Amino acid sequence: MPLGERAGTLSDGSVPNRVREPILLSLSLQRDKVSDFGVYPFNIPAIAQLTTLHFHPGVTFFIGENGAGKSTLIEAIAIRAGFNPEGGTKNFATKHRPSESVLHEYVRLARGPRRERKGFFLRAETMFNVSTEAEQYRDYGWENLHEKSHGEAFLWVAMNRFGDHGLYILDEPEAALSPQRQLTLLRRIHELVQGGSQLVISTHSPILMAYPKARILLLDESGLREVPYEETEHYAVTRAFLQDPARMLRELFES
Repeated sequence: MPLGERAGTLSDGSVPNRVREPILLSLSLQRDKVSDFGVYPFNIPAIAQLTTLHFHPGVTFFIGENGAGKSTLIEAIAIRAGFNPEGGTKNFATKHRPSESVLHEYVRLARGPRRERKGFFLRAETMFNVSTEAEQYRDYGWENLHEKSHGEAFLWVAMNRFGDHGLYILDEPEAALSPQRQLTLLRRIHELVQGGSQLVISTHSPILMAYPKARILLLDESGLREVPYEETEHYAVTRAFLQDPARMLRELFES
């Protein structure tokens, strides 16, 4: 086995291409620099208790309720990795409405010896801005994303601008995707991992977080911890609902 690679197996027992050493190793909060844990974003429980988190060499998911700090953490990782806070490749620089938190100023991103050849930061709420800036790259193969739906635009980017040996940071990519398109994205994620790419994704989607061998990090009131897929609330609630939707609806409406 070549140096810097390790073997892995999928949940069905099949063996994928070797997973290379991660591009991103870990993220640490420089706690000594924080003067007040009572102000945003340090008053978010998962961030207040953050020390060091370690990334999976393939896919790392951040999950949790709205307001748990997923997007805030994803944003800080992307900025420290060199991406524009509003999204896009590292060449994108437009700032239509700066809204990033100061968290990136207080974290340290540890990298491995391997460097990404490509990269993209996608956040659902700024995809329109990314589509606008992409218009100036039409001569470089970019299509007019404003002529596509939100979901079509994102999938076009994932299929045509993501590639092997890349670093992709995605904030709730399922927001504009139907279940079938989420499966399309899941297949694309697998292709990227097979090609040596690393992905960090915040999501509410039980479809996406089912990716085999991914690291799932739950952000909640108790902090940040790794959880198995089958123990996530997303899996449990979706499974219970689909098994007996009439009962679930009856209990929900009666309560």
